Amino acid sequence: MPGKFVLKQTRNKKFMFNLKATNGQIILTSERYESKKAAENGIKSVRKNAANDKRFERKESRKKEPYFVLKAANGESIGKSEMYKANQGRENGIKSVAKNAPDAVLVDETA
Repeated sequence: MPGKFVLKQTRNKKFMFNLKATNGQIILTSERYESKKAAENGIKSVRKNAANDKRFERKESRKKEPYFVLKAANGESIGKSEMYKANQGRENGIKSVAKNAPDAVLVDETA
């Protein structure tokens, strides 16, 4: 079973998506978009940029928890990960995005 992008509309009428791994765990959460089309373009950007390790910015929260941000070629943030307990978890998350994003199916839950 491939990973999947789940496209949703938020309560305030914006659009966002989650990339889920084959085990159903969320591995990337998008920014909020004003339109469905913009969110779909965000998904295309994740597919395109996920294979490029240089697009992943490795960060640490105020609580010293590792996480990552996936950025487009223009430097704009496309999405970010959950907080991890260790750097190895963050690296595994990056590998999972790179593995799952290119062939992930799109599940549209906006209707």
